[in-house]
Parts: sequence; structure tokens; C-alpha cells
Amino acid sequence: MSEKEKGTLKKAFFYSFGQIADATAYQSFILLVFTFYFAVVRIDIWLITLGYSIWSLWNMFNDPMIGYLSDRTHTKWGRRLPYMVIFFIPLALSMYFLFTPPLPIGSANQIGNFFYFLIIIILFELFYTAFSLNYTSIFPEVFLSKKERTKANNIRQIFTIVSLIFAFILPGFIITDYSNPLPAALPEYQLFGIIAGIIVVVGSSIMLLFGPRERPEFSDDYKNAFGFFETIKFCFKSKSFRFYIITELCNWFVFGMLPTIIPLYAKFVLLQPDAFMASLLLGVAFLAATIFVTILWRPIVRRIGNRKAWMISMVTWILALLPLFFIDDFMIGMIVFFLLGIGLAGSLYIIDLVVADIVDEDEVATGMRREAGYYGVNALVLRFSNILVILAIATVFDTVGWKTFDVGVDPLQVALGLRVLIFVFPAIALVIGILAMYKYPLHGEKLRNIREKVEELHEQKKARK
Repeated sequence: MSEKEKGTLKKAFFYSFGQIADATAYQSFILLVFTFYFAVVRIDIWLITLGYSIWSLWNMFNDPMIGYLSDRTHTKWGRRLPYMVIFFIPLALSMYFLFTPPLPIGSANQIGNFFYFLIIIILFELFYTAFSLNYTSIFPEVFLSKKERTKANNIRQIFTIVSLIFAFILPGFIITDYSNPLPAALPEYQLFGIIAGIIVVVGSSIMLLFGPRERPEFSDDYKNAFGFFETIKFCFKSKSFRFYIITELCNWFVFGMLPTIIPLYAKFVLLQPDAFMASLLLGVAFLAATIFVTILWRPIVRRIGNRKAWMISMVTWILALLPLFFIDDFMIGMIVFFLLGIGLAGSLYIIDLVVADIVDEDEVATGMRREAGYYGVNALVLRFSNILVILAIATVFDTVGWKTFDVGVDPLQVALGLRVLIFVFPAIALVIGILAMYKYPLHGEKLRNIREKVEELHEQKKARK
């Protein structure tokens, strides 16, 4: 192994500790917050929908604004590092405060706890975005060549899977029943929030102390950074970005729906009320994803490229989701969720490789690297998936008589609603994603030309420093 390859692996190793902080924070949020406020705090489903909708609309401004500010920042520590240093502690603290409603749980206190729910998820998103967007934006800048990105992405995705196991398995050791509508559930959720906050602090600190720094040849790019609305306009002018973002939105709909609904699906469809066993379903899926990233998707991507590989992964995902509409046995569910890891691994592995190619294409066109701008606009659109997820859940729950959490509702109706949510809606989304990726233009000869041009541009930038 050459010294350059060793350097890439070392940078990727320490960089990936940030992924533990990032994924643990956000995926814990996705898994627990909906069930906590619906089943434990017992807020009306349409109030929760209103809260998530306001939160998503806020994110549509918050995310691109942070990306815009990051691209225009200039300090001796770089553009991205100051934001991560400032916001990782508030992000860690918010993990606890997500589960501390100020009023006693129950229907009489819905409005007060609703406003707390709304405020805390907005603050969480602000802290998370300021950390995550800048952390993610470093990836395509630090790892420039296809070979470097592939090696770094292999390591990063392994760390991602580990962090997702933290986010999905660890709560099951601490929380007895995710949908326990009793005050005893509160301290269990809060204890997990404290532990998750510690994980965020440790992962962030290792990455910030020992991880890679931004490249000096891009330090002057801030001078020509676009304005806020120009950033959004130029991102959507990219044909590659437009088709990519449709596919990404569809994937994030599924990423959001599955962990959000699993605690209730496990209890009311697979008849498994134990929180740890419910967590195992997602844990098995991500354990399988760890395996399939290395043995399956890495060679497939190398052989046929990002576009075709992503389409195949989505087809595989649909086929693996299908049995969830019919099964009612927990052990069969474990097998199905292991198979889900095949398609899941493909999407997790390929997404950032596609974004890196789009950023390269943009740099050839504009002469600037605008990772944060793209990730900000990317996040703007992806947050719309949260509205779609919660609207789908609210509509189905209201239809089956679950407007407020009530274990006395007809269990067959509840089970049918959960089956529709876990298969029908995700399958439709993935079909749309496949069609969009089919039209994605940045592949084959065009992609090879972009990579050649961006290498020439980087050599010119180095020569000017």
C-alpha cells in the first residue's frame, strides 16, 4: 500500500467518527420522536402533523441558508470547521431535551406539550443542520478522485452502519416499550437522550481533533460564492441535480417511513411489544447492510457505475419490502429485515458518490466548489419528505380510527394501516425514484469527461497557491 493510500485511509478513518455523531443524532430522532409524542405524550395525530409540517417548512429555509453562509465563510480554520465546533455541543444537549415535555403527559395538556414539541424539534434541526451540512460538505473536497472517494466512502459507510445500530438497538436496552402511555416511559427516553448526547460529543470530538482539514487550494472560493437565491437557482439549473434530487427525495421518504413506523408495526402487526426486539428488526437490517456494502455494492458500483447500481438497489428494496404487507410473525420479520439490508446498503453507499459527481460537474461550470450550497438545497428538498411521511401516517391513522393513541381500536384495522404504510407508500416512492434515476444524465462518457476536466482545474488551483 502506497503512502498516499495510507494517508487516504487515515483521513477517512478519523473523518468517519463524525458520521457516528451525525447518524446517531438524526436516526434516533427519526426512530423515537414521533412515537414518543404520539403514544407516550399522546398528542393528537393532526397536531403532530402540524408540528412536523411547520418544522419542515422552517427547514426549507434553514438548510439552504446555512449552506449559503458556509460557502461564504472565510476563517483561518476554514469554511466548515467553525460551524461544527460551535454546534456539536448544542446538538448533544438537544438529544436530552427532545424527551422532556414540560407538562404531565395526557390529553389535557396537549397544547402546552405541542408547543414544546414544535420548538424543540426546530432547535434540534438548527443544531443538527449546522453540524451535519458542514461535516458532509468536507467529503467531496477532501477526497477528490474517484479512487479516494470510493475508499473513503467504504470506511464511512461502515461507521454509518455502526452508528445506526447505536441509534436503533441501544434504545431497546433502555426503553421497555416504545409506545407505553405511562409516566414511567419518560425517564427511560430521557436516559437514552443523555447517552445519545454523549455519543455525539465523543464522535464529534475525535473527528474535530484528528480528522482531515479543508484543502488550501479551495480557500479563495468563498470570494466568488453565489448569493442565497442564486445558490438555489444554480443548483436547480443543473439537470443532473434535478433528477438526482427526485430520487433522493424518494429514498429519504423510505428512510423516514421505516424507522418512524417500526415501533408500532412491531407491536401491532408482528405482536412484539418488547422495545428491544422491535429495535432488532432495524438492527438486523443495518447489520446486513454492513455486509452487503462491501461484498455486493462496492464491486457493482465499480463495474456498472453509480446510476445503474442505484436503480438496481431500489428494485431490490421494493422486492424485499413486499413480504411486510403479509407477514404477522416476528421471526419471519427478522428474515425479511435482513433482506431489506440489501437495498438499503445500495442507497446508503451510492448517494454521496452521486452528489460528489454533481459538485464536480458544477465546479467545471463555475470554477468554484459549492458543496455546502448543494447540500443545503439538497436538505431543503429532503425535508419535504418529512411532510410526506407524516401526512401519510396521519391520513392512514385517522382512517383506521387512530386519531389519538388508543390501544382499544380494532387491531385488524390498525394492522392493515401499518401494513399499507410500511409497504405500499415506500414501494410507490421507490418506483418514482427509479424512473428519475433512469433520466439522470451524469454517467458514462459525460461523467468521464467531467472527471478529466475537474482534475485539470484542481492542478491549476494548486499552481496558483
